[in-house]
Amino acid sequence: MMSVPPPTELKKPRNHQASQVSLRGASAKEISRDALLDRVSHERELRNHQRRRSAAALSIQRRWRGYNGRKVLADQLEGQWEALTDCSHGLPTGTWISIKLLRPFLLFATPRWLNQTYCWKNTRNISNCIKVVLQSIACADLEKNFCSLALGTVEEKATWLYQAKKLLSLCSSLLANCNPVEKNEDKAQLTAVGMRLIISLTNILDWKIVSCPDIDGARALVRNLLEFMTTTNCGLYVSMRIYLTKLDIKSSIRDEYLIVTASVITLALRPFNMKNQEPYRTFSLDAKLAAEKYCNYILTIPCLSQRLPSFILPALRHQSSLAACLQVPLITDERSDLHDQSGCQAIPAVGWFFANMINLSSEQTDNSGRFIASLDLKTYAHFINRVSEKFLSVIESTVHVGENEIDEDSSETQISSYGSQKASFLELLKPVHQQWYLRNLLSGAESSPFNLISKDQENKILSDILLFYYNMLRIYAFLDPPVGPLPILNMLSFTPGFIRRVWEYLKELIFRKYDHLLDADGVMQDKTSGSEEQKMVPKVSGLKWANVLAKITGKLHDADGSQARNKSTNLSHVSENESEFWVVKPVMQGCHGISRETQHVLFLFCCVYTHLLLVLDDIEFYEKQVPFNLDGQRRISSLLNTFVCGSFIHNCYENNKLLLDAAVRCLTLLYERDSRHQFCPPSLWVAPAPRNRLPIPAAARSHIALSCNSHVRVASGSHGINSLIFTMPHVFPFEERVQMFREFIQLDKVSRRAAGELTGPGPRSLEIVIRRDNLIEDGFNQLNYLGPKLKSPLNISFIGDAGLPEAGVDYGGLSKEFLTDILKAAFDPKYGYFCQSSTSEGFLIPNACARFLDNGIEMIEFMGRMVGKALYEGILLEYCFSLSFVQKLVGSYSFLDELSTLDPELYRNLMYIKNYDGDVKELALDFTMSEDLGGKRALIELIPGGKDIPVTNENKLPYIYAIADYKLNLQIRHFANAFFRGLTDLISPSWLRIFTAKEFNQLLSGGTHEIDVEDLRSNTKYTGGYTEDSRTIKLFWEVVRDFSSHERSLLLKFITSCSRGPLLGFKHLLPPFTIYKVPCDVPIWASIGGQDVEHLPSASTCANTLKLPTYKRATTLKNKLLYAISSSSGFELS
Repeated sequence: MMSVPPPTELKKPRNHQASQVSLRGASAKEISRDALLDRVSHERELRNHQRRRSAAALSIQRRWRGYNGRKVLADQLEGQWEALTDCSHGLPTGTWISIKLLRPFLLFATPRWLNQTYCWKNTRNISNCIKVVLQSIACADLEKNFCSLALGTVEEKATWLYQAKKLLSLCSSLLANCNPVEKNEDKAQLTAVGMRLIISLTNILDWKIVSCPDIDGARALVRNLLEFMTTTNCGLYVSMRIYLTKLDIKSSIRDEYLIVTASVITLALRPFNMKNQEPYRTFSLDAKLAAEKYCNYILTIPCLSQRLPSFILPALRHQSSLAACLQVPLITDERSDLHDQSGCQAIPAVGWFFANMINLSSEQTDNSGRFIASLDLKTYAHFINRVSEKFLSVIESTVHVGENEIDEDSSETQISSYGSQKASFLELLKPVHQQWYLRNLLSGAESSPFNLISKDQENKILSDILLFYYNMLRIYAFLDPPVGPLPILNMLSFTPGFIRRVWEYLKELIFRKYDHLLDADGVMQDKTSGSEEQKMVPKVSGLKWANVLAKITGKLHDADGSQARNKSTNLSHVSENESEFWVVKPVMQGCHGISRETQHVLFLFCCVYTHLLLVLDDIEFYEKQVPFNLDGQRRISSLLNTFVCGSFIHNCYENNKLLLDAAVRCLTLLYERDSRHQFCPPSLWVAPAPRNRLPIPAAARSHIALSCNSHVRVASGSHGINSLIFTMPHVFPFEERVQMFREFIQLDKVSRRAAGELTGPGPRSLEIVIRRDNLIEDGFNQLNYLGPKLKSPLNISFIGDAGLPEAGVDYGGLSKEFLTDILKAAFDPKYGYFCQSSTSEGFLIPNACARFLDNGIEMIEFMGRMVGKALYEGILLEYCFSLSFVQKLVGSYSFLDELSTLDPELYRNLMYIKNYDGDVKELALDFTMSEDLGGKRALIELIPGGKDIPVTNENKLPYIYAIADYKLNLQIRHFANAFFRGLTDLISPSWLRIFTAKEFNQLLSGGTHEIDVEDLRSNTKYTGGYTEDSRTIKLFWEVVRDFSSHERSLLLKFITSCSRGPLLGFKHLLPPFTIYKVPCDVPIWASIGGQDVEHLPSASTCANTLKLPTYKRATTLKNKLLYAISSSSGFELS
């Protein structure tokens, strides 16, 4: 091995470095393997890139040379073609036209070339070329006719078809570039000639050379050509859409574009009209594809009929085209740019298709109309149902129509356009909410000698109609939120017989699947002979479910209602079995127990009947009994009650909110009407206990939770049985709801006590000094400013009439006396804050002149606080409010039927006008009414400019409802709001909403029932030595039994400070009624003569205790007791 010498032994020359030599022959700088591979790969990529660059350069050069060559050739051909377009020397042959004229023209005349600006300078040449072809087609000489090629050899046919398709595409491009708003006659004429060429090429009748032997070959080519028209490559339908959307809605079409417009519509309808022409009766064209193109591209154009001249519309309304469209599947956005082409984003394409079809299928005037002749109503009803359902689903997917298009950054022009588009859309749907439209649709669902249909077919058509109007109610609610579905509801409600028809069909849907159970249950076993009502029931399957509902009310169903007006409102024949009204098996599961179709029909029924109930007066409802007799009303109430309750019990609310809200509204109106004038037994409304009712404390806590946290109500599962008290409180008996109300207050006191507030009598009570002869002023000055602090206990000290403080300590009794006395005084009509209604009950209503009194509104607000304090403390008052006034307090609105409870005379006068057979103009009325304001007559305009608007037969209903609305709502609105503000300082509005107006009065006053002496006696305690068998006690009860109702009320007020007994009976009086023995030294023989006890009885109102001396004779006891209870001297007697 060779050794290396040490460095010290090596001699290196100065400024020279010894080079290192690798014995392997490599450089001293070695490259790693990975780096070497990377460098090789990079060099390979560079070589590949260079090769691709070279290939790309060659390709570009080759393509450029090809393009340049074609351009040069096209320019040469174009120059030669321009010379050939002048055929003034005579018509050339068809072969010459194909080879010499069209072949070069189709080579350079591409759609891009047509779109170039300069090409329009050659419009004369293009027009001449097309005219030559048109003249050739119209020529009877076979040699000179261009279409003769279509009857020649296979090669000639292929050439002709190719050139015809190219001409169609070019003419489509001409149409797309045509703007009918511009004033350009050359463009208009060129486009018109192009449209004429397409019409001639696709119409065999324009081919003068076609004879019968050649008809089959010609039809095959035309069919091929028409099929090409419907393809995307042709672009004809797209061009037609672009052109038609450019037509101005507000202005008429220029004369030069009328021919173009008419030609476009002719081509659009060509596939449908050809079947009516002789050469095409056996034509095998795929009309379905053509109809789809027509519907997708033409009928989705916004306001199509408003864009076109009137003389074209009959062609669009022809039965041949509409019948084909009715068979088209649901419209879809075939092209993503449909909305962009139309420039309208407010309404989706399916919506415009739907509106255009509604408009084109009918011909109407202002107040009437008709469907086009030969329209198949069965198919039409099914079609509008399907398309409206699709339209509704599109709207629901966006929640609000156009919400993505209209935002804060939108310009005023965009917003205005958005509104005008919706207005135009709704105008097209105008027939839908006219009675003639509905009547004609329903006529298609009726069997007649001229229209024989089966029962199943009749139900299918009726189902389509009802589901269609269900969709329309939803659509209008989205499109026009301020008005909503009001136009449709008005029409449906006032169409004779419609609501009855919906109800009959709804019953059939609900009970259809239970038909097999009816015989097993024995419902059909009623064999009563000679019953006229039984004979009137039709012998159809509907008899079964009619008897099911008859079982609910204990009476057979009156099918045609002919005896409705003669039936009595007496409820004696109605079963009182509380569970019988709830056994409506199909709806006991709520929404889970009925089909989707049934849910939609039920929604429609509830909406329409709710609207009708708002305008039905009591005469119509109870006397005329329209649209249902009272038995029918009970069936409806029972069915809805069971359905709504079952839906909440089975947690159906979250997925069926709209249906349940509609059902609850309808049910509430029926219940409120029944509360005012009973037509249903009480057990119909109340859910059988304990199956469907929560314990009172649990129901109260649930109600508070739901009312305080509205977002909880939409949580999953929250709308179960816990929310029944919130949504339909009437399923709980009134007595239980009163207990819930007291539970609300107890829970409120518990929460206040937890917060450190005083909730019972004590040294920290609010000390109030009241002069008995100045109750209102002292109470207002000392209590009005407290607001919610009035919930705290009061410590009342009275100043007597003599100006001296009265004896006694207030532990609740004096406060009760103060509240009853101050409210009795404040509601006295002599003060002018309230007055009595003109009804026999004399209910209280705010005085319209109260606004002119000093602190009038503030005083009414204070009176609301005092009423709230009385309710909070459980003190009954001696008066009731007008129902229309209470409606505002419990969160309801008053309608015409409630006017009879406020002003019976005005109600009768309005009913006279409503049913007036002559011309109402004879009564010389206008939209005003006079009002007495402080001795002066004021003229109130019911609507702006009402004094100049006479009442006629056409507007008498709005006049009647305007007067009712003013009297029931507007006149007392400010007073009701003030009273409500004071009342809700102490009583939560949600606590009040579990009662109707009538029930609120009962809660406030305890009703009109007399004091039950036996109930009082059975709940009385005796102290101080008295027992139930004591002689004085026996005399006392004998005397009380002989008292009049007024004297009993005075006695109760003397002892408890309240003249009314507890609402739920004396067992709920706290503290309990007590009689305390006051011993007196009187001889035993005083019972038969001589001197009896001289002391007067006294009372401790805070303890509800009567301090009764030991009287020996009944006469003495009666006289002393009457003297004591008739005195107003307070504690001075004792």
